[in-house]
Amino acid sequence: MRFRLLKKNLLALLGVSFVIVTLVLMVPENDTTEPNSVTQSQTFGSGDPVKFNFDSLPELSNSVYNANYRQCVLNAELFPGEPHLVLVVQVHNRPEYLKLLIESLQNAAEVHSFLLVFSHDYFSEEINSIVQSITFCRVLQIYFPFSTQLYPNEFPGQDPHDCPRDISKDKAVKTGCLNAQHPDSYGHYREAFITQTKHHWWWKLHFVWERVHVMQGYSGFVVFLEEDNYLLPDFYHFYESMIDYRQKNCPDCDMLALGNHNGFNEFSQQSNKVMTTGWMSTKHNIGMGISREMYYKLMSCNDAYCSYDDYNWDWTLQHLSGTCVSKAIKVLVAQGSRVMHTGDCGLHQKDNCRPEWAMQKVEESLRMAKDALFPASLTLAAAEVPEHKAHMKNGGWGDVRDHSLCKNYAKRL
Repeated sequence: MRFRLLKKNLLALLGVSFVIVTLVLMVPENDTTEPNSVTQSQTFGSGDPVKFNFDSLPELSNSVYNANYRQCVLNAELFPGEPHLVLVVQVHNRPEYLKLLIESLQNAAEVHSFLLVFSHDYFSEEINSIVQSITFCRVLQIYFPFSTQLYPNEFPGQDPHDCPRDISKDKAVKTGCLNAQHPDSYGHYREAFITQTKHHWWWKLHFVWERVHVMQGYSGFVVFLEEDNYLLPDFYHFYESMIDYRQKNCPDCDMLALGNHNGFNEFSQQSNKVMTTGWMSTKHNIGMGISREMYYKLMSCNDAYCSYDDYNWDWTLQHLSGTCVSKAIKVLVAQGSRVMHTGDCGLHQKDNCRPEWAMQKVEESLRMAKDALFPASLTLAAAEVPEHKAHMKNGGWGDVRDHSLCKNYAKRL
């Protein structure tokens, strides 16, 4: 049951069935050897957060395993009762942007009624300290157990025997590199740092809805955010207004989009307006609200998501909308965005990150928005017919090892 045993299963390549994911996430009742001697008498969510050990990869792996098992909810005794809203934040390694997000959450109305779930794929004392300093609502941290940080020299990290990205298939076969038979649609071989985000997003979606104990029985939407997002003060007010509007006027709306990428120049005119349309990657991937019903629709497309040759989770979702998901996904969209995107660096741009510029952007946007916050009611600005929007896939996801690992997140043993 220990993590090091899982590595042997994980290294199984083509044609071998992976039996890995649930072992990391759950502990059988008769297992008495889990790390740090967690016993069945200890309730899920109780006690102090797991103290991470960064001394070695096996110790760090055990810390991840233990934390996902224990699921300690911070501040639970201060804010009892069911959460009114669950926010899930995907976190990598941009602590300065994460601090901005937390500042915005602290200033959001009704935040004491939230459950904040931070889903990490990079593990550090600094990031844990930032998250665990939150005192204004309940907080849960979960940890992506197949992070490339935990597998620096083997799949799902970058194995030294993997094929170089740009080698030809003929040359790859001759050299005998591990994944020679499986380049992507454009003839390129996988890069671990590229594939991780799509893996993490799908694992997180499943883990939150199926494995997080404090979420059992929760019937509301889960709003998905990223570490370089910033929430406006009336975020929860607008969320409640959207829920009310959906119930009365758009019961077939599958998702919510509380954010957009339009900027704030016309926020005063757009603050109380919504529209309905088909879900599109470039427009509706910020502040996404997903219901349990929509989660089940997406997970019914587990194989399609995990085998589609695009390393982007959002472009993959757009592909599913109207193909595997039989009806194009219909989304209720905030015209006046309640979520800002502050990041000026990310997956493809890692240098010259300037979080101080992000703060200037936030302050300027808040000045433009402040007089139009907390609208009394919502108005429909437009209603477009949802339809499948085909696009050219981006590749980067041709390796069958990625397909197999991804498909196993949703399987119960």
